[in-house]
Amino acid sequence: MNDRQTSDHHIFTLDLTEHEVRRRTEVLAALGDTWDPIAVMEGEVDANRLLYSGLDAEQQATYDMLVAAGVLPGSGQD
Repeated sequence: MNDRQTSDHHIFTLDLTEHEVRRRTEVLAALGDTWDPIAVMEGEVDANRLLYSGLDAEQQATYDMLVAAGVLPGSGQD
């Protein structure tokens, strides 16, 4: 049977564009006027530096291995 639209199957499309615009608007409204994306990104970089600072030799070797494998970003790629 080649008829794709039978009595038990109906083809329809759903455009989520309006919903996505509304969702993004609500997210930005929830973040408020004081949200500073640059400060958030800088905080993430600082947290990453702190997380991987003070490693012992074994931990540093593991970290270096993960960076070399591309699992973690290198310290210059924050």
